[in-house]
Amino acid sequence: MTTFVVPTDSVHTSAALCDYLVDRVGGDDTVHAVYAQDDASASDADRDGEDALNAVYARLGAVATVDTHRVDRGPTLAEGIRTVAADLGVDEIVLGADGPPEGVGSVTGAVIANADRPVVVVPGA
Repeated sequence: MTTFVVPTDSVHTSAALCDYLVDRVGGDDTVHAVYAQDDASASDADRDGEDALNAVYARLGAVATVDTHRVDRGPTLAEGIRTVAADLGVDEIVLGADGPPEGVGSVTGAVIANADRPVVVVPGA
């Protein structure tokens, strides 16, 4: 049994992360899809986040247990992702390369730099 945390902020990111995970997860595994929300409650970004969470559930819910979470961002988005991973006791963080094509972005880089568990970066997410 493996537990994953999958931070997402868009349907596009969710699709890429699910493409990676669909062949890796099984009935004993749990995927925690996480959208980090701002203090504002009804913005377009929050609706996009809800759609992103629903996309993970729709794609992986038939092959693994999928729990969706809306969490506060914390001091930084990267710290929020690491905190959620620690709080949920996940085995692996799976996130997208949020930066330019030549490398990872600041959030992904910060998660990797200070991670206390394996991190998988999915290209094209």
